[in-house]
Amino acid sequence: MEWLNGPLVWAIDAWHQPLYLFPRDCPRIVVWPLESSAPGDWAEWCGGSAARMMAFVETEWAETIGGGAIYRYRLPDSGFRSLDDAGMWVSATTVDPLAVERIDDLPAGLRAQGVELRVVHDLGMLRGVWSSTLHASGIRLRNARTWSPEA
Repeated sequence: MEWLNGPLVWAIDAWHQPLYLFPRDCPRIVVWPLESSAPGDWAEWCGGSAARMMAFVETEWAETIGGGAIYRYRLPDSGFRSLDDAGMWVSATTVDPLAVERIDDLPAGLRAQGVELRVVHDLGMLRGVWSSTLHASGIRLRNARTWSPEA
């Protein structure tokens, strides 16, 4: 998959788009249950929340998220190749967006997608979620307070 290192247009499918309803550099861990997930894992990590996903961010990012805005581009379906990884698609050719939407209230955008936002002191305390039966997605963790890949 060396071709992934070249210039690409990246896209995310509708179901997974909450992973990217954050300021670009914001470290976050987003988890959701799979069909095979043990009910106890969701209860342990997410307190039995009724949300379809739980997003964890560190305290320092709460204000940035609350006051941030992002742009969501709606792209055509054709010309993209699935990476078979959390809804990610790529195109090696230029893509003209069908529409552009500014999202000014990121917490409301997350709630509208069925995502509960939880603010924690340190994302490192969630390292064990990858050993659970839940799906865990960590994005921009290098920007987290104390995250290190070796721990």
